[in-house]
Amino acid sequence: MTDAISPISPTADNPNDVKTNSPARVLTASVVGTTIEFFDFYVYATAAVLVFPTLFFPNNDPMTALLASFATFSIAFFARPLGAVVFGHYGDRIGRKTTLVAALLTMGVSTVIIGLLPTYETAGVLAPLLLALCRFGQGFGLGGEWGGAVLLATENAPPGKRSWYGMFPQLGAPLGLFLSSGVFWILLHFMSQEALLSWGWRIPFVASIILIAVGLWVRLSITETPAFQKAIDKEERVAVPVAELFRNHKRSLALGTFVALATFVLFYIGTAYLLSYNVKILKIPFLDALEIQIVGSIVFGIFIPFAGKLAERFGRREILILTTVLIAAFSFLLPSLMSAGEGSIFVFAALSMALMGMTYGLIGTALAAPFPTTVRYTGSSITFNMAGIFGASLAPYIATWLQVNYGMAYVGYYLCAAAIITLACILMSRKDEV
Repeated sequence: MTDAISPISPTADNPNDVKTNSPARVLTASVVGTTIEFFDFYVYATAAVLVFPTLFFPNNDPMTALLASFATFSIAFFARPLGAVVFGHYGDRIGRKTTLVAALLTMGVSTVIIGLLPTYETAGVLAPLLLALCRFGQGFGLGGEWGGAVLLATENAPPGKRSWYGMFPQLGAPLGLFLSSGVFWILLHFMSQEALLSWGWRIPFVASIILIAVGLWVRLSITETPAFQKAIDKEERVAVPVAELFRNHKRSLALGTFVALATFVLFYIGTAYLLSYNVKILKIPFLDALEIQIVGSIVFGIFIPFAGKLAERFGRREILILTTVLIAAFSFLLPSLMSAGEGSIFVFAALSMALMGMTYGLIGTALAAPFPTTVRYTGSSITFNMAGIFGASLAPYIATWLQVNYGMAYVGYYLCAAAIITLACILMSRKDEV
């Protein structure tokens, strides 16, 4: 039986026998956990477009209600760096495994509670306040999840396979997006929009308790990573990882944050903003809009392992540079693709998510690379989640505001500016830092 308390310790029968995780177990634990976390996160993003403006932010002007809904959507991104610091501290002090279990529970409980909240009609202004609090809890939990899942994969990777192993937890994003969009798509096949607004929207949030149980079972079956166990054995752990980071790794923190900027801007323009644009502006039926998002999530998932294979062959840094240049070029196609009807919207979704797979598949390993084991959980988590603040928290809001006030071309300029900043930071980073 696996000893979950002393994962890398010699067994009594054979002092040289060490407990290690099998590749299948490591990769399953990393991708299952992130899938559940991102499912919870994206269920909110979908509901923020389809139901929350009506239920929690009633207003005579639908666009104002949507912007208010997107404002609560952004709260999670400001909570994520705090979660990264807190969970990162314990991840670098007591271990990856225990911290990942705590992060999953934090995220999961917040999601289930959302499904039980009263609406504005029942509780008045208290309803959106409680919604915002739960959204904060989602962000806090996800802030501790992502970095640990990436390290679970990369710190168990054999030599020369870190980009490939680091790709697996990234698959949780498209899988979570596919499942969250798919759940709402199924609900709308079995109930009217009125029933969805009345009670059906609660089902994905409450049902996530089943996914949480699965995730805990998988996470509790793994052992600690060999790299962290070595740090324990050599007594290399630092007392306050975040203090060590800001003392000795400020450059890596700053560059890493903006290396991931274009990744976040592209994703939330291609998902949350695109969904709201399709439903509110183009008046595409809910089901059709969700189908577009489902197709995008499939393309997203296909291109993540493709990016991992290319990085193993040509280098992670080189593929990231190429992809960022392609994102900048794509930004000039955005206005025409978004304005030419439902067919071109499918093309936009496919292209944006293909590029997203190429950049997101590698960004996890890239952000973990510059940090030593003793502060890697905290460092990679902070850079990823600070990038979320700058690139994702307000992306749907900013894109909607630019489109309403200046036109679709300015949404493209916004994406292009993010790509230029990211490209500059990749070029400023040393080869071992990305």
